[in-house]
Amino acid sequence: MTRVAAIDCGTNSIRLLVADIVAEHATLRDVDRRMEIVRLGQGVDRTGRLAPDAIQRTLAACRRYARIIRDTGAEQIRFVATSATRDVENRADFVAGVRDELGVEPEVITGDEEAALSFAGATRELLAAGVEQPVLVVDIGGGSTEFVLGGWDADVGNSQDGSQGGSAGRTTVRAARSVDIGCVRMTERHLHSDPPTEDEIAAARADIDASISLAAETVALAQTGTLVGLAGSVTTVAAMALDLPSYLPERIHHARIPAADVHRVARRLLSMSHAERAALPFMHPGRVDVIGAGALVLAAILDRVPVDEVVVSEHDILDGIAFSLLTG
Repeated sequence: MTRVAAIDCGTNSIRLLVADIVAEHATLRDVDRRMEIVRLGQGVDRTGRLAPDAIQRTLAACRRYARIIRDTGAEQIRFVATSATRDVENRADFVAGVRDELGVEPEVITGDEEAALSFAGATRELLAAGVEQPVLVVDIGGGSTEFVLGGWDADVGNSQDGSQGGSAGRTTVRAARSVDIGCVRMTERHLHSDPPTEDEIAAARADIDASISLAAETVALAQTGTLVGLAGSVTTVAAMALDLPSYLPERIHHARIPAADVHRVARRLLSMSHAERAALPFMHPGRVDVIGAGALVLAAILDRVPVDEVVVSEHDILDGIAFSLLTG
């Protein structure tokens, strides 16, 4: 058994997983899992730079995570940074800050690498249980959305490519594409009113549809057997569809949300004011501003795939990062 620490730094949030990996079965047991909203990608779409305040918020979270990693005795650490940091002019400042706080070099991964890690983390349990294949994983982040189509190879040992291997088989990716339709990016581009106007929503939807068409050039969306949705936008939509009294991960994980309910929730969120969204009992404060756009992305995806529900996963790229420390 190996204790590892995985950090996923996205456009909107930074998350930590400390977990024990049982190598012979390639299974994870959570030791500590947490998330902070730091909005690292604030203004990036407009300026092409990470804002100094955003960097400082993120490094403060890294400082807190470093204490947790030290206190739990993790033997290996991997820090992965995604959409917000790929193309910014001042990426070196951020990388140096993370190195100082955590003692590890942050990896600014490509969209394809992000997609493979997300798929591996999200689907191992589902594919081993025999869901209809191929599986399309959509990871709706702050700056981008990853589309990954893949499946399960039985009786294959550990992989060296970031997929989750083990005695029962491994996940394999057939195609992947990252497109720039994250919830923060779509909000900053289009949804400026409170609540958004119909024209703003229509402009966002057109932008989203164009990017989904771009993803479809690489990923065969029409072949989808099971749609799996990841990240905070999807889990928050699920919480609202299920009418939960608070955010309950055990109810959300592997919930099956019909497409009609996703559309209903998206319409409702986009019609609500900031104060009304903030009052929802399951809403994280850091998602209040951007959840409407995230729900719109999920609804648009469901219009383009041949399934009538989304399976929601609380396991995602963070779990994939942790497993990658086992597989090399």
